Amino acid sequence: MAAEAVTKIVSVSQTVEAVAEQTFYIPMTGPAARPRRSLKHDDTFIVLDSHGDIGASAGGPDGLFHYDTRYLARLELVLEDVQPLLLGSNLRDDNSALTVDLTNPDIYRQGRLVFQKDLLHIVRTIFLWHGTAYQRIGVQNHGDGRASFELTLLFDNDFADLFEVRGERRPRRGTGTSKLLGPTDVLFEYRGLDDNERTTGLHFDPRPTRLSVNAATWQIELDPHESKSLFVAVSCNRPVAEKPARFFRGLLAHRREMRQSTMGAASIETSNNIFNEVLCQAMADLNMLMTETPQGRYPYAGIPWYSTTFGRDGLITALQMLWVDPRVAKGVLRRLAHFQAKATDPLADAAPGKILHEMRGGEMAALREVPFAQYYGSVDSTALFVLLAGSYVERTGDEKTLIELWPAIEAGLAWIDGPGDPDKDGFVEYQRATEKGLANQGWKDSYDAIFHVDGQLAEGNIALAEVQGYVYAAKLLAARCAQRLGKPDRVRKLEAEATALAERFEKAFWCEELGTYALALDGRKRPCKVRTSNAGQVLFSGMIREDRARLVAADLMRPHFFSGWGIRTVAQGEVRYNPMSYHDGSIWPHDNALIALGLARYGLKHSVAHVFKGLFDAATYMDLRRLPELFCGFRREKRRGPTLYPVACAPQAWASATPFTLLEAALGIEFDVARSEIRLRNPHLPAFLNEVILRDLRLGESSVDLRVSRHGDDVALEVLRTRGQIQVSIVLAR
Repeated sequence: MAAEAVTKIVSVSQTVEAVAEQTFYIPMTGPAARPRRSLKHDDTFIVLDSHGDIGASAGGPDGLFHYDTRYLARLELVLEDVQPLLLGSNLRDDNSALTVDLTNPDIYRQGRLVFQKDLLHIVRTIFLWHGTAYQRIGVQNHGDGRASFELTLLFDNDFADLFEVRGERRPRRGTGTSKLLGPTDVLFEYRGLDDNERTTGLHFDPRPTRLSVNAATWQIELDPHESKSLFVAVSCNRPVAEKPARFFRGLLAHRREMRQSTMGAASIETSNNIFNEVLCQAMADLNMLMTETPQGRYPYAGIPWYSTTFGRDGLITALQMLWVDPRVAKGVLRRLAHFQAKATDPLADAAPGKILHEMRGGEMAALREVPFAQYYGSVDSTALFVLLAGSYVERTGDEKTLIELWPAIEAGLAWIDGPGDPDKDGFVEYQRATEKGLANQGWKDSYDAIFHVDGQLAEGNIALAEVQGYVYAAKLLAARCAQRLGKPDRVRKLEAEATALAERFEKAFWCEELGTYALALDGRKRPCKVRTSNAGQVLFSGMIREDRARLVAADLMRPHFFSGWGIRTVAQGEVRYNPMSYHDGSIWPHDNALIALGLARYGLKHSVAHVFKGLFDAATYMDLRRLPELFCGFRREKRRGPTLYPVACAPQAWASATPFTLLEAALGIEFDVARSEIRLRNPHLPAFLNEVILRDLRLGESSVDLRVSRHGDDVALEVLRTRGQIQVSIVLAR
């Protein structure tokens, strides 16, 4: 026992040291004293606590952020120098605004009670629009006497880079100032070391009784039942002479924009009201994360840490939403093609043809204190780009966009066969070019996510299992694109390369003793013989043999993988299994969604239903019915919900898209543009869904409304309405 204890102590010590050295680690600093709420509009997002305050409660990444810089670090409402009491706070269903209801505590002056609690109703309404955070503070007196009191907003700023907020320390910073611009305006200015000037303007209406560079105070007198409204607008980099929009005009315009942006997507209604809530929240979150870019709308990855263009996240989210709204894919593909690497840059892990991993607009990125201004350290984004491009064309028949994207597709394929395979063994691999880059460059990018059966971390050029699957699917889809473009030689070459890759993969990755595929090959071509969910994502690609696919699927549904809530990233019993880790035993909704598509591909619809129900049940316990980025992999217990992961992003784009992907896998939705046909292949609804209605499901210029009803293990299809030439059928075979 003593020897075992010593071994464990050494292991923990080594883990602590490794984490301390891990680049861009997001620390867990303990729970927030107040729950957090977030809003986003394009490249601006805000994180507030349940009272509507910023910086008043420890433990959260509070602030108003714009292009990866914090433009407001404190905005706290006090009543007679004390905090109001919370009645409740709610996000509007479409995520357009946060409403907070407060009341007064007992108010004393010089030791004497001047008016009792619960006489004032204070309503804070907050929304974001075009780089400005708008807030209305409505106050009403519900007492039977006149109320006289002071209401104060305390504010401050630090212009911290997002990576500073995440915990990075900087030896030097730029210089900041603050000043009054008159009786209603305050300006914070910051000149960074990148020589860029950033400004935050605060505009108050009506004119405060007292205004300083850190506080605005109103002396308010209210008769019984009288109400009054105060307004504040906090603008990022707005010219001083330009005033923000009026509150209600901006709010109405913002909501109108949000409604218009969802028009054209299919809508879904089911027999399960709770699942309807899950779907509505997911669509609202996805709509909030969408960002208007010069190349089209792009789903930013998540709030707070990933509210920017991420290649992998955007590609997978677009793939998940392809059946519902293919316009998302078009925006993602055009933007990533625009930023495709043209030259070799070791600090950015860039090489010609490679697709972007991440881009940042903050000071630290501009100075290359972090390598993420335009960073390409992602081994899978390039294959996923080609895969999504081919899938988009199959879904839409949009050959005009295919012609536009074909040079980027060819450049991506050239990277896959060239720099993406540095040792020319036929597998796409990664190894960071400098110590500043990410050590692991697949979707499991924690420092300890890729390891051998004894726990030793993999080193050298690492070939991940699922990445080879992405490449296989990408080449087959690219071949079909080449067929459309009249390039028969290219078709034959790509198809032959895909077939050869599948054969190599079976020989190199299959682990007979495990009954599944290795997580990866390390630089010495040694397989990482560990049971992980990566093998499940290989199912999604369709690359593996039918008999082995069924073995992999069966293993994923056993208790060491399936917790009751979903499939773990690493199976219980593996040496690095930890249900509280980021990638070594936790449950990621998007990972489960891609696995579900793979199960459906091989006709394993009962397993799809099992995964679907686990994640649906998990969502019923989540705040707002919102699936987070990940949650802990503890075994499901009766009358208990899943255990949350402390710093998971919520909303997160590919987690929000997961309910739609699970529905796609269950229904087996396929699109055939040439035949103007939508097919449901082996549809099978889980037990909690008796009926699904899809409205305005589009194929080309036509669309259809349809109802799918469950009858035991069978389903019935009813076409409710068609517009244009379109047909729908059920296929009961692979």
